[in-house]
Amino acid sequence: MAHASVASLMRTIESLLTYNSPMQSLICDHREEFCALREKVRSLEVFIESFEKINVFGQMTDFEVEVNEVANSVEYVILLELTETIMEKNKSTIGITGSRFFKRISNIWTCRNFRKCLQQLAKDIDRVWKVSAKIQDKGKQASKESTVQEFPISAKDILNVENIMVGRDDQRKWLVEDLTRSYSSKPKVIPIVGMGGIGKTTLANEVYNDACIHSHFDVCAWATVSQQQNVKEILLSLLRSTKSDTFDMNDEAKLADRLQKSLKGKRYLIVLDDIWKTEAWDAVRLCFPSENKGSGILLTTRNTEVARDAGTENLSLQMDLMGPDESWNLFKSVAFANEALPSEFETIGKQIAEKCHGLPLTIAVVAGLLRSKRAIEDWENVAKDVKSFVTNDADERCSRVLRLSYNHLPSDLKTCLLHFGIFPEDNEIPAKNLMRMWMAEGFLKLENDLEGGAEKCLQELVDRCLVLVCKKSLDGTKIRSCKVHDLIYDLCVREIQRENIFIMNDIVLQYSYPTMPKMLPFKSVTVDKIDNCHYGLYKGLLTNVHRQLRDHDNNDLLKRTRSIFSFHTKDSYLSHVLKPELNHFKLLRVLDLNDVRIGFFPVQILSLIWLRYLSLHCRANLDIPSEICRLWNLQTFIVQGKNAFDAWFVSDFITCPVQIWGLMQLRHLKLPELYLPNPPSVSGGKGSHMVFSNIQTISYLSPRCCTEEVIMGIQNVKELGISGNVAGSNGLLDNLVHLQQLETLSFIFCSDLYPASAKFLPATVKKLKLKGTHLSWSYLDIIAEMPNLEVLKLMDYACRGEE
Repeated sequence: MAHASVASLMRTIESLLTYNSPMQSLICDHREEFCALREKVRSLEVFIESFEKINVFGQMTDFEVEVNEVANSVEYVILLELTETIMEKNKSTIGITGSRFFKRISNIWTCRNFRKCLQQLAKDIDRVWKVSAKIQDKGKQASKESTVQEFPISAKDILNVENIMVGRDDQRKWLVEDLTRSYSSKPKVIPIVGMGGIGKTTLANEVYNDACIHSHFDVCAWATVSQQQNVKEILLSLLRSTKSDTFDMNDEAKLADRLQKSLKGKRYLIVLDDIWKTEAWDAVRLCFPSENKGSGILLTTRNTEVARDAGTENLSLQMDLMGPDESWNLFKSVAFANEALPSEFETIGKQIAEKCHGLPLTIAVVAGLLRSKRAIEDWENVAKDVKSFVTNDADERCSRVLRLSYNHLPSDLKTCLLHFGIFPEDNEIPAKNLMRMWMAEGFLKLENDLEGGAEKCLQELVDRCLVLVCKKSLDGTKIRSCKVHDLIYDLCVREIQRENIFIMNDIVLQYSYPTMPKMLPFKSVTVDKIDNCHYGLYKGLLTNVHRQLRDHDNNDLLKRTRSIFSFHTKDSYLSHVLKPELNHFKLLRVLDLNDVRIGFFPVQILSLIWLRYLSLHCRANLDIPSEICRLWNLQTFIVQGKNAFDAWFVSDFITCPVQIWGLMQLRHLKLPELYLPNPPSVSGGKGSHMVFSNIQTISYLSPRCCTEEVIMGIQNVKELGISGNVAGSNGLLDNLVHLQQLETLSFIFCSDLYPASAKFLPATVKKLKLKGTHLSWSYLDIIAEMPNLEVLKLMDYACRGEE
């Protein structure tokens, strides 16, 4: 875990020392101290990496806690000193943007006693380094004597416990036959009952996807209920599964009525997964028509009371723990997949499988941990360690084994996994947004390809059966959305509450005005809690600095807040309370307000100069201020359109100021439809212009701004979306040919798109998406000329014509 903090500090120092950093004028007199500090931190980073290999059990030692606190504290002090210096002159620099803004305040920087501050920070690093030197020699011996060895990067294609079922064939056949042979006048309700992780969802999924089921029922629909018991979300999930027409997204009564009408007169199968309370069943049971003969409802629950309330006792299916043979078969299928099983592994493998006590989730996690290990000694060592984690309580037994898997993760993967605990339970999270948050938080190791590193981390968590894939890209190469099992989620919440890595707090907004927002200790998010918050619920992620730097007051908590996330279940707007208080979150890196609608760009955000991730949801055309360039650390900038469920159907045109080209760290820009002006010229270079050198994705760019200057300014982009009327662009789309790094290209609502040939498209494009383009089908002959095209998505009104 300490490595994540050290890596974050290293990234901050490197960004300050970058030649084109706006902070150059501020730190020029202290460059020597910063360079010396960088070398100390770099040496510490190397040692921490090796220390992780020595610390074979993965539990955070006192030394790592101290390193974590010192690294966080050094970064905190540097950023806070810089921020407060800038803020002192902020009022006198109103209207000044970009490098001029930072130059105007540099004259007071040397007046501050910052040199002594840097020297003290260097001493703190030295103190930690001396401790590391003392344990360095002991580490080699500790590594030899360790019981469980380090587990390297796991192999690909580890089976997902949620998607693959081994055994349970008799139960699956019984359920399929019972559901398809039923001609009862009322829907047959069959509860599947068992403890968490026993395979209830897996069994239900196998039945749901059975060919006999789909041929027998007119409609099949699935909804995950979970502890949150959000009735509206349950209804929406079922309606989406029925492929109903558009429907009211806000009124619960209307949703229930629409669901009932969509099922009426049809033979249906409904699956309600993970019901915790009888109230959840009572809230939706009347939505299912009772006169439909042969219909069925399948429930999964840990609560026998729910099963008794929902179904009849003789139809309830009680899932028991797996026996030795089934446990071993599941273990083999995960640990060896399609490989032949060496005979010497069978005895020790059966011992390990037996110590998992028949719980499928535990078996799959432990087997996934051993997937890439082929030394018999490693298996023997793990067998000894698994035994020490076994207790009499079944749920505790499982959580201890899950902790075993968690403890053997590298520090960057541990931090990324804990990040799932921020979101509501059972929440399906868009993978792109999740990985971009990881990048902004500084969780990842310093690499040139940040996106590749983030994808690698996510895939590793999937390979180790800790993260479940919800959706994949059409070609199966990319994870689109994901979540964690509820047992893994509980583990994340418990680890967050220990506060060794980072601290999560609720941000409670007061009704009185003006007032500062108040923070409360972190608790897992529940829907009831969100509904009771007049302005919705905000979560804050705080830096865990050294105790001497904590004032233990509310203002101190605000200054240490590095991320803010919003969670809302009903329509809400960015309150008049939060807007002015954004100034108090001086060191904010992530501001995710995607669940909160705004009418205009909050100018208070412009003071958050360390912001790396910004996501907004606008209900009107957004005017981006020219001072946006002050957010020089910004990596991801997202604006959601007016229509939250089809954001690009209603076009929101956004004109970006020319100063946006000053966002030198920008990697991902996503706006409903944006006009990007030509980049300004660079002084000293004839014909040279500013560029987005780190840009990876842009959407949705207006065809009218695809000038040669703009295209050359984004020439490193890999994913590009174009939206808007092509008429009047005067052939500007021909400039797209200069994008030699482009792999994914989308045209959304681009009327009058009549390509004469495929030559205007870069030959590097692998994925092409068309929506609302109304192309004649004959133009697909031109698309066929694209040499490297692998995926073609023709969506609503992509083409027209009868042939």
